[in-house]
Amino acid sequence: MSILYAVIIGILAGWLAGLVMKGRGFGMIGNLVVGIVGAVIGSLVFSALGIDAYGAFGPLITAFFGAVLFLALVKAVKHA
Repeated sequence: MSILYAVIIGILAGWLAGLVMKGRGFGMIGNLVVGIVGAVIGSLVFSALGIDAYGAFGPLITAFFGAVLFLALVKAVKHA
């Protein structure tokens, strides 16, 4: 069940980040990839800052934050 939960969180986080950064999503697979990469980045950043995200929405917030950072980095590198 935890893998299914992680996939759902990844898809939601990637979709939300896609809406915020690009204006639309990236499709289910693209959203999942962006969400998973975002979850890793968000976990690293939150851990470095000493922030813990608990509860039902904690992992979603962490993954969303990381996905937005990831998309901003990709956008900056793409335009450079």
